[in-house]
Amino acid sequence: MTTVPQTDAAQRFGGATAQAITTRPEVSILVPAKDEAENLPLFMEQARAAFGSAPQRYEVVVVDDGSVDDTWAVLQRLAAQYPFLKPVRHGVRRGIADALRTGYLHSRGSILVFYPADLQYKPEDIPRLVAPILSGESDIVTGYKEGKYEKAFVSGIYNRMSRSLFKVTVRDLNSVKAYRREVMDTLPNRPDWHRYMVVMAAAGGFTVSEVPVPLYPRHAGVSKFGIGRIPVGLLDMLAVWFELRFARKPLLLFGMAGAALFVVGVIVGIIAILWRVIGGVGFRPLINLVETCLTVGSVFFATGLMGELIAAQRAELSQLAARIEDLSRERDTTTTR
Repeated sequence: MTTVPQTDAAQRFGGATAQAITTRPEVSILVPAKDEAENLPLFMEQARAAFGSAPQRYEVVVVDDGSVDDTWAVLQRLAAQYPFLKPVRHGVRRGIADALRTGYLHSRGSILVFYPADLQYKPEDIPRLVAPILSGESDIVTGYKEGKYEKAFVSGIYNRMSRSLFKVTVRDLNSVKAYRREVMDTLPNRPDWHRYMVVMAAAGGFTVSEVPVPLYPRHAGVSKFGIGRIPVGLLDMLAVWFELRFARKPLLLFGMAGAALFVVGVIVGIIAILWRVIGGVGFRPLINLVETCLTVGSVFFATGLMGELIAAQRAELSQLAARIEDLSRERDTTTTR
């Protein structure tokens, strides 16, 4: 019988066979990368060291999100060196949320990890981040930053507002995360909503925990965060709050607002009539207020009714997507038998 020699990749990973490396990974690290050509070689070197003697349990899906430097060329070279690396490319920049969605669609692990490529977080902390999920203690784990960083003040305000609004007790919502694949299945694909993954997962009934993660200075490149992101983040927070509170029952909000305006309009109308009958004079601003209340109240009611129709369509689409996902999993199970 002829002996097949181990590949160079297998030798690099402490004797693991090529067949073991190509088995289905348990953990997929999703890495959005925008102009990170200088950081990726060291990131992958540290990732290999972090995975130790079991690289077959991990894969790294790096999404080049419209980079204008040599990121894609570097990824092509690194993919030949690291068997657990899977590079994916966006032709134009689409943002972190879309990059995570793309990485999720190209990943195979039952546990997903969001990790940036700038080396402010070291890959050596990934096993500790996924440990509570592997042990069945939690569905999603977020890391809270330990160390100094530029956005500490803004991040602190954001986290305090989020904890107050959403009643989620974790200290840092916008950090590295590990989560079960099912968590991603339930999240809407909206720009920048990756910041509220923990909030929406908790609202969906998933258990949440946190672990400390050291934060280091950026290895190379510049931060993509700008002051203009602050108002966008606040508006996104309001949108997520509305999504969680009223997306399924929009008439609850608009109907109550419309009813309140109708009541105000009726009361003001009665006052205007009494003023006219008893006082013998009319007061035009009261009539204008009645008209405004009744008109705006009607608009609110109509908006709520249309919202109910949209909510019903969303519910049907969610059920259809869940059914498709179930059929896909059944097919995968049948194929692997």
